[in-house]
Amino acid sequence: MNVTIRGQHMEVTPAIYDHVIEQLERIKRHFDHPILVSVVLSVEKLIQQAEAIVHVDGRDLHSRVTHLDLYKAIDEMAHALDRQILRIKEKKS
Repeated sequence: MNVTIRGQHMEVTPAIYDHVIEQLERIKRHFDHPILVSVVLSVEKLIQQAEAIVHVDGRDLHSRVTHLDLYKAIDEMAHALDRQILRIKEKKS
């Protein structure tokens, strides 16, 4: 899994980086081939935002979540991507 993580108006600390990677592991289990994931973490005033684009099987899956807690936003973003992937897999079968 190729992951790009960048921060807008914030620094991506090692703890945040590790948390993003840990949460994205749940989508990695659905694929046996490499996937490309771009994550943008941003903060504006008190609102934390986690946004991800997953490039897989010729599709782009997108998730954007805002929350007061960045870690919760990352968790919800990964959960939303997981649901999208499961929906696509159900349609294929």
